[in-house]
Amino acid sequence: MKINQSILKKYFESYWDSIKKLRVKYNIVIRKFRNQNPQAFIYLASTLIGIIGGISAVILKNLVSLTEELIYHNKNFNFNYWTIFFPTIGIILTVIFIKYWVKLDISHGVEKVLSAISKKRSIIDKKNTYSSIIASCLTIGFGGSVGTEAPIVYTGAAIGSNIAQEFKLNLKLRTLFIACGCSAAIAGIFKAPIAAIIFSLEVIMIDLSMWSLIPILISSTTGALISYFLLGDNISFYFAIFEPFDKSKIPYYIILGVICGFFSLYFIKIGRLIEKKFSTSKSIYLKAILGGLAVGILIFIFPPLFGEGYIGLQHLMSSHPESIAKNSFFYILRENDYFLILFLVGILFIKVVASSFTTSSGGIGGVFAPALFTGGILGFVFTKIINLTSFTKLSEHNFTLVGMAGVMAGIMHAPMTSIFLIAEITGGYSLLFPLIITSTIAYLVKYHFDKHSVYTYNLKRNNEMITHNKDKEAIRRMNIKNLIEKNFVKISLSLSFSEFINEIIPSSSKKFFIVEDSDQKFKGYIILDDLINILLHKERYDSLHIVDLITQPSECISLLDDNETIFRVFDKSKSLYLPVVENDQFIGMLSKSKLLDNYRKLIVDFSED
Repeated sequence: MKINQSILKKYFESYWDSIKKLRVKYNIVIRKFRNQNPQAFIYLASTLIGIIGGISAVILKNLVSLTEELIYHNKNFNFNYWTIFFPTIGIILTVIFIKYWVKLDISHGVEKVLSAISKKRSIIDKKNTYSSIIASCLTIGFGGSVGTEAPIVYTGAAIGSNIAQEFKLNLKLRTLFIACGCSAAIAGIFKAPIAAIIFSLEVIMIDLSMWSLIPILISSTTGALISYFLLGDNISFYFAIFEPFDKSKIPYYIILGVICGFFSLYFIKIGRLIEKKFSTSKSIYLKAILGGLAVGILIFIFPPLFGEGYIGLQHLMSSHPESIAKNSFFYILRENDYFLILFLVGILFIKVVASSFTTSSGGIGGVFAPALFTGGILGFVFTKIINLTSFTKLSEHNFTLVGMAGVMAGIMHAPMTSIFLIAEITGGYSLLFPLIITSTIAYLVKYHFDKHSVYTYNLKRNNEMITHNKDKEAIRRMNIKNLIEKNFVKISLSLSFSEFINEIIPSSSKKFFIVEDSDQKFKGYIILDDLINILLHKERYDSLHIVDLITQPSECISLLDDNETIFRVFDKSKSLYLPVVENDQFIGMLSKSKLLDNYRKLIVDFSED
């Protein structure tokens, strides 16, 4: 039967018109509801974000597990020489997916969220609502030694941002919905709604107020409930056995906090070093191959480095912690306590390298899981060494869990998130005091030697840091380059005064004239208002030269200056305008009034409900 193409075309056009009309009606209803019930609208949108964020977290967890099952565990698969190549395949597939489909940089998910809030007015591309899920599934499912948390945070943030964009909401609500998406995602991954809320306040740096807290609470609770419904009631470390808090062990928790702080410093420094080394290579495929092979070899020697590492932590907190060495060459020595300590110390330091190789070579993943994994091993090894001395008896389970919080607090500069995350994923708050002690000390030690977390180091270098201080945040978000005025008449230093008066001034509407030498280097400017007295005495024209009329600026601005520096320069100079000069070349002029006007608009954006 032959189909009439014109009838088919009309049918589809009619169908599409119906969809567009329905969408218009839907937008009118939503807009009316939003205007009449703004608070109810925010709460309903937060619930929607929580549902989608929770579902996304479940999808990611299941996809990673399914990929691992298909690649590694089918037919009782054991680690062998072929294992070396699987991480490379996963990273190459990730790189190809990003290069030819996503076409965006989606690495360092939490950094990207902070950067979007700081520099992109909380706007995140629609592709990020799914791209990080697929990319991290390929990376981690094939053995990449990273975690799923940063990708799902980026996914949740993109969901929140795009829902806000769909409803055409202002900057303040877009930023709030990003925080809602992040909270929903974290709560869905860990089933830890309180830690998810604190993460948004502590890491995403959302202002703490009832206005912002209630929507974030709704989203995080909804995300956690979705995870409970779809994945069951079990929490991550439900089997962990605690011993009662013993006040006499406080000195050991303090010592562990100091050690966690120094290890966090090692974690950060090694990660930056490896990333810097890989950044020198221009070939994305060469980086993927080298990094993937390095990770594969390390996993082959130390199988617990595979993936997120949570299975290894479960081994440590079981009745047979030596089972963490299963599938390794060293398994035959598992009964020897000293061997187990050496094996774990090797994993402790090499996990940082494997994780950095994975992300620096093009893989997508975060440091949440590596931080928890290394922290758990650090706490276990610390306890094992103390117990072997027979000086006292420490709980291996307690110190393993507290070590997880300590390293996470140091790396992320988020002690509150670390404290409540460990409390929630273990099903209770029995370790609250040890968690507070160790996490706080680890953070303080790390902060003393390095002021930037794993998320803020690059942001600070690129002037993309965000802050709770609205004044500073408004200044940092300003795109000052767009405020530079460039439409100025340039005159040569060799120009005669008569030519300047008779030819240049009549043909220009500007009061500023930029003076350059023969090499086009900036020498200063002439302000027309300053020439009034001279213009009245024509007999002086022949004796004057351009160099006699030049005004030297009290300060100059460089394109390399950050926004706060530019404001300080204006305050210092007391000038209403300053030239922007780079390599002695005039770029343009900045007006203080334009800066302040733009600043006021940003403050209004922040304050608008």
